[in-house]
Amino acid sequence: MALRLYNSLTRRVEDFRPVDPSRVTMYLCGPTVYSYVHIGNARGPVVFDVLARLLRRRYPHLLYARNITDVDDKINAAAAEAGVPIAAIANRFATIYREDMARLGVAPPDIEPRATEHIAAIIAMSGKLVDSGHAYVADGHVLFDVGSFAEYGKLSGRSTDELLAGARVDVAPYKHNPADFVLWKPSPPELPGWDSPWGRGRPGWHIECSAMAEAHLGDTIDIHAGGVDLVFPHHENEIAQSTCAHAGKTFARFWLHNGMLTFGGAKMSKSIGNVKQLHELLQTFPPEALRYALLSAHYRQPLDWSDALIEQSIATLDRLYGTLRDLTACEATPESMTSGVIEALDDDLNTPAALAELSGLASVARHLLEHEPRPRTDSARSELRRIKADLLGSGAILGLLQQDPEAWFKRGSEGVDAARIESLIEARRNARAARDFARADAIRDELAAMGIAIEDGLQGTRWRVTSP
Repeated sequence: MALRLYNSLTRRVEDFRPVDPSRVTMYLCGPTVYSYVHIGNARGPVVFDVLARLLRRRYPHLLYARNITDVDDKINAAAAEAGVPIAAIANRFATIYREDMARLGVAPPDIEPRATEHIAAIIAMSGKLVDSGHAYVADGHVLFDVGSFAEYGKLSGRSTDELLAGARVDVAPYKHNPADFVLWKPSPPELPGWDSPWGRGRPGWHIECSAMAEAHLGDTIDIHAGGVDLVFPHHENEIAQSTCAHAGKTFARFWLHNGMLTFGGAKMSKSIGNVKQLHELLQTFPPEALRYALLSAHYRQPLDWSDALIEQSIATLDRLYGTLRDLTACEATPESMTSGVIEALDDDLNTPAALAELSGLASVARHLLEHEPRPRTDSARSELRRIKADLLGSGAILGLLQQDPEAWFKRGSEGVDAARIESLIEARRNARAARDFARADAIRDELAAMGIAIEDGLQGTRWRVTSP
């Protein structure tokens, strides 16, 4: 089955075929590093991490870039408020972002370009646009002339007038058209600036991604990805300036956009105070559960975020890891993937269907474990080995189920008196053997009061910390 992806540019699902199978290119818009990112900002990196894993199965030479925007007015404002150099803010939050992504199981990109490292490329692209008549200089600014690009608005499917209605645009007197956007702007002495043919200044936001993609991936890239909130103006502007700078060449063949996260049905917004910081959530909940939750809905659809969603994800992972724990004695190489997971992901990254396949595998395994007589038949043992291999291999492409099961269940147990817990479990076992069920129940309650849940299974009694 071919990999099929929904292309926002054509508004249909298409077979994905790269221009050059020996060098597949993908670009994801990364963070502006002025503060902690919220959980919604993590959806794209997690979803497109799965896509990168899927692509690498077919095309080992994937070149995946995710940028860092480290020059921006928000960074300037944060540095001024904190009374520190601008670079200190950018470097601090870039480091935190990488660490938080790693905790979510997001593999680092092949390339992580920073805007400040590409100033020369930004100036060169801006100059090329001026020379070709697609940009103009006014009042120390270099602006892209939207009227010079006939296909402006094709990605979002709206006319320029519709795009401007309700959009936040800087209607400055030096603009030829209100929709014209900044490629380069002057910088006062207190802000970052670089020498250019148009004076000391700094880049506009949109030109940064175009220049970085060109520098590392070429004039035409296979996949450009990001949140649906970036369709306009950011991605629309990237297409315009890159296409014009490259003499009409296609900038990106596939445009992929993930849907937004909502909270209680409302868009996450700092102005209404419903933003959930990823960094804080990672301190509160198991990171793998957050990743599972982010994959629980189709990437193009909105996802309503809640503690209940996280708790459900934890419960599902408990079941999956519990199955793997019960399969400890089965030898399996985690290289296989069930065909159901492959088919689901090939169908426009249908992660909910892929997750359902994992749960189905676990159900079959548990049925075999509970109902197959012992000693088990050769066919049953073979089936259990296959299921374990499929769980591990399919989990790997989703970035799940790669921990030791005991580590999953013992999460948060630092500082817990394990010897005391094991002693109580042994006492409960003895009480049950003596048919002193009141004593056994009292010990269970004592363990529960300590924040410990116990589970009686085929492999004996196991315990885990109930708090996240």
